[in-house]
Amino acid sequence: MSDYLDSVLLVGCGYMGQEYCKVLKALQVSLFVVGRGESSAKDFRKKTGIMAYTGGLAQFIDKQKLIPPCAIVAVNMEELYGTVKQLLDVGVKRILVEKPGAICYEQIQKLSALAERRGADVFVAYNRRFYSSVRKAMELIAEDGGVSSFRFEFTEWTHKILALNKSSALLGALFLGNSSHVVDLAFYLGGIPKSISCYTAGAFEWYDKASSFSGAGIAQNGASFSYYADWESAGRWSVEILTKKRKLLLCPLEELRSQLRGSLTAGKVEIDDELDQKFKPGLYLQTKTFLDGSCGSLLTLREHVKLCEFYQKIEAGSGS
Repeated sequence: MSDYLDSVLLVGCGYMGQEYCKVLKALQVSLFVVGRGESSAKDFRKKTGIMAYTGGLAQFIDKQKLIPPCAIVAVNMEELYGTVKQLLDVGVKRILVEKPGAICYEQIQKLSALAERRGADVFVAYNRRFYSSVRKAMELIAEDGGVSSFRFEFTEWTHKILALNKSSALLGALFLGNSSHVVDLAFYLGGIPKSISCYTAGAFEWYDKASSFSGAGIAQNGASFSYYADWESAGRWSVEILTKKRKLLLCPLEELRSQLRGSLTAGKVEIDDELDQKFKPGLYLQTKTFLDGSCGSLLTLREHVKLCEFYQKIEAGSGS
């Protein structure tokens, strides 16, 4: 029983569950894996060598009576809320849940309130915070004395997303489910907004909020920022951080370029990305940080709720 209670419960046998399993095995962590269907469990065992319990989390809880106090949730976006709620209701005190934590803002708020009532620590797994490129950017920002301004783009390739035949619920949550990955990173590196003005235009049948976004604001650290995205045109995710000495460019986010003040060229910064090559980028350090308890870079659910207030303004084209 002691080994069981020292283990990590991994919920989800799909792609992300398999990626977490690789990391947990490398960290030599004892784990129990719970999935739903037999086919996904067989595929999981084939790719990881580990047997997964089938029948879903509720059945697993009912059979085991006691479950490990630490859990990682890697289920589909539509199932995040219900899974985390079940874990909180049975007393799990430490949870890492895949981004964005739930499929809508209301569910995120409910989970945060429930976690607070249960005295639990819940973290949202925005793994890009742990990219080797991002860690190096943070070092250079600190060397330069902090951020003076930043900007970011979260253009989505909607023509490819539509080809994936996602559900209407997932398409309607495209900003929260996809774009928040880069927006969270931008605010993590550049600074949390103090004030923001947001503008939108256009719309789709499947996403009626907008098809293009732009805005600007001031972060709590005094840095000015701006952003844009056009889901009907060309573009890609990117984050630019400016200090008094240089511009740092993450585009693609896994790579880092630096342009010194007075220079017209941006050179590639050498980074040690061995872990990002061996595992899904950012996942090893994120998981290790969660398990070690040194959670400074992890996003708490309470912090996520505050950021979601700005996400809603960006989606709605409003600000304060």
